[in-house]
Amino acid sequence: MITDLAHLAFLVHDLDASLAFYARLGIHEAFRIHHDDGTLMLVYLHVGGDRFIELFPAEDGAPAPAQDDASPSSSFGPPTGYFHLCLRSDDLRGDVEALRAGGVPILIEPQVGKDHNLQAWIRDADGHLIELMQLSEDSPQRRIARGER
Repeated sequence: MITDLAHLAFLVHDLDASLAFYARLGIHEAFRIHHDDGTLMLVYLHVGGDRFIELFPAEDGAPAPAQDDASPSSSFGPPTGYFHLCLRSDDLRGDVEALRAGGVPILIEPQVGKDHNLQAWIRDADGHLIELMQLSEDSPQRRIARGER
């Protein structure tokens, strides 16, 4: 089933201030992912191994989305703060089927994300978003974990 914590994601108002804060903790930028139009989507910070923190720049004044909004391109959470928890799986498709069989609704079926990893989305009992992710060998996360840049 779940094998590890992959990342925590936060929406931040001041990306530069957040990067500076985490740098003081010894947690540094690993890579960035951009939208198709070239605008910044998120910054990955490397904590250690293949564990990361994601920082998503929040749009100033952006309202919190509806609780049932689960599209990958939407903002899932409040204007800043907790965004989602990501749990790693070594068999995402099998885990999704087991969760479905156990009565867990699947918000987003397994699909490949911009980082080349397979991902699916669920919510916990309180409605918090959880990303389930199976790392691909060519993903930036795996490359960073192997010490490659």
